[in-house]
Amino acid sequence: MTESPTRLSFTLRAVDGRARVGEFMVNGRVVETPVFMPVGTAGSVKALPPEDLAALGAQICLGNTYHLYLRPGVEIVRQAGGLHRFINWEAAILTDSGGYQVFSLQELRKIEPDGVRFRSHLDGSEHFFSPEGVFDIQAGLGSDIAMVLDVCTPYPADHEQAAKDLEVTLDWALQSKSRSDSLTGSYMSNMSNWSYSSLPALFGIVQGSVYADLRAASARRLVEIGFDGYAIGGLSVGEPKSAMWEMTEATVPHLPADRPRYLMGVGTPEDLIMGIDRGIDMFDCVLPTRAARHGTAFTPDGPLTVKAGRYSDDFTPLDAECTCPTCRGYTRAYIRHLFNAGEISAMILTTRHNLHFYLSVMRRARRAIRGSEWTSFRDGFLARYRSDAHNRS
Repeated sequence: MTESPTRLSFTLRAVDGRARVGEFMVNGRVVETPVFMPVGTAGSVKALPPEDLAALGAQICLGNTYHLYLRPGVEIVRQAGGLHRFINWEAAILTDSGGYQVFSLQELRKIEPDGVRFRSHLDGSEHFFSPEGVFDIQAGLGSDIAMVLDVCTPYPADHEQAAKDLEVTLDWALQSKSRSDSLTGSYMSNMSNWSYSSLPALFGIVQGSVYADLRAASARRLVEIGFDGYAIGGLSVGEPKSAMWEMTEATVPHLPADRPRYLMGVGTPEDLIMGIDRGIDMFDCVLPTRAARHGTAFTPDGPLTVKAGRYSDDFTPLDAECTCPTCRGYTRAYIRHLFNAGEISAMILTTRHNLHFYLSVMRRARRAIRGSEWTSFRDGFLARYRSDAHNRS
């Protein structure tokens, strides 16, 4: 098979070293890259309503096929007019295939040649995900970008196991692509059977654990099948950080320059910079929202644990340079008080700040790349972020 994407167009706007600025359009929605995608697993970014997310400048967010399939179910979302209408979000949506969630169930799932059988973590009911069925679910949800069903090899795993899992992943990727292509031909002539005007674009997922030969082979074979974009999966699952970057560097050279590259589940602010430096275009991670709910705010000088006692009478913002609504109106002392009092607003305020910080890092990175100033921006950002200026206790 050869690459014949029909639902996502990607244009490179600037390159500085390996760092790239691009733009893709999918289902009429434009996304500038590099981009960070806030995670809304069950159709909601935790502690932040969609209108706040839009006001922060988020261009795309994530939903999770496994969780949305189980609750509220595809039919409910269909009846609502699709995921965009259901969650009140006009910008782009990428849905993960649910593969990571299914394979993390361990005792509740069984891999079969044509898919994976699993029991719901909610009520124990039995379900089956096939590559074709998972694409259909994502199409039914009205996603803009769908991910193929893959086998996420746990860490550690030996080469034999990783290779075995990879073969299954590649076979499933081919089945997913075939299903996507077959629906494309009949889509417009059977509009009454569908709720939305467009099918999702489809991304392949590179696997291979921490083995460079498998990563390279995976990337090459996915490109032969042909996808709208390519993700690097199965990393940030417990392997050393150095191994994550080694596998990224083993993969990127084998991916086409004219398609988006997505490093799944990554990561810290440092990781975003390091990923962009290696030619990555798309990132997602629960870290900024999860850390916020536990009282950690991200700043240019590193993470700040606002619940710490020394901030009880600190009447400065979380970040004096930040322009987010939280930093414009609230102090560290007040937010610390809210956490100690168990107020939900503490999580909302800190989540708003953290996502603003992540999204602003992406905006600054794009500006630096366009201005051929990436290296100085990268070095300056990392030096300051790692400076331990807050003493981080």
